[in-house]
Amino acid sequence: MMSLRGAAGSLLVVGLAGTELTALERAWLKLVRPGGIILFKRNIADARQTRELLGEATALGAENGFRCVDVEGGTVNRLRDALAALPSAQAVARAGRLQEKTEAVDIPQSPGARDRGHPVDKKPGNAGLAREHGELVARGVRAFGFNTTLAPVLDLGLAASVAVMGSRAAAETAAGVVEYARAFLAGLASQGVVGCGKHFPGLGGGTLDSHLDTPEIQREGREIWYEDLAPYRELRDELPMVMVNHAAYPKVPGKARPASVSRYWIENVLRKRIGYRGIVFSDDLEMGGILKSFSIEEAAVEAVKAGTDLLEICHSPELILRAYEALMAEGERSRAFNKMLLERAARLERLRGMLFADGEGPTLSARQVEGLRTRILRFGETIAKAQEALPA
Repeated sequence: MMSLRGAAGSLLVVGLAGTELTALERAWLKLVRPGGIILFKRNIADARQTRELLGEATALGAENGFRCVDVEGGTVNRLRDALAALPSAQAVARAGRLQEKTEAVDIPQSPGARDRGHPVDKKPGNAGLAREHGELVARGVRAFGFNTTLAPVLDLGLAASVAVMGSRAAAETAAGVVEYARAFLAGLASQGVVGCGKHFPGLGGGTLDSHLDTPEIQREGREIWYEDLAPYRELRDELPMVMVNHAAYPKVPGKARPASVSRYWIENVLRKRIGYRGIVFSDDLEMGGILKSFSIEEAAVEAVKAGTDLLEICHSPELILRAYEALMAEGERSRAFNKMLLERAARLERLRGMLFADGEGPTLSARQVEGLRTRILRFGETIAKAQEALPA
């Protein structure tokens, strides 16, 4: 049976300082044995170095650990310098609508969709480019040794959030987001890469960056249910993971509490009303959107109590260790929390074994990586030409 110490560590996905492990990192990784590693631009020089770093770091963590990276395309692409730039979700979605040969994309309702709210409207379009986008992201991710990309973005591209979100949102409407995301996720899955829909319950109405502050999104509950949450309702059975944001929604029962530590949003809405059964992943607990209201200890414990499976802490060893110790301390204090940790850790262990049973994938030669770079650049040219054809 897993120990409390092992359970606490397995709920953490942690970041590293540079392109090689330091002696200090080896020491705390051996202690914590995290459930996953997340790397950023600071950690990535080339494919060989990245695979070696991931291999060494995950060998010190839980078995079949998550190897995470943010590759959405556009402005969020940690492989941009080491591999190639990728077009944004918004650019790909728009280009898809301009393709000469289009096909009707049917967006079926999942079982019980009628009970969960209005179905997303069906609309014609071509999902071929979105799927290719997902495949290229997945091939790049796999080439560098990752098994998980924290994409696609499921937020609506509303006017309120343009200054913050830029081109990360695929479309202004739920139908457009679903059309793109379904095909993108299929592209990821075709290459054995796990995707993560974000940022639940939606940042489309946000005007602040949750890296710095806690956005208070002034959308009514009905708007959120039928618009912001529509992608999660429609894609609930196709999303291996869902990331929960640090925004607050004052006009719904969750009130001013950030969604990432809200039982209302995670247990009541995501789990019960939507019926989501996949992995719930927190946005980075180092972000100002959560740490302006909670200590890292409080944030970690409250997120788990709210229903979160994996806690992301992207940089500071101090904060990682404080969160880890807080989970253990709460488990020692509370029998109910102890049981919660052990059950959640056991479930994650099973899921990691299922998701990553085939290992990290084959190592690409330098020539193969160069071929992948060329293919990505050609795809980018295709999207750029389509963008030029858009009306001013």
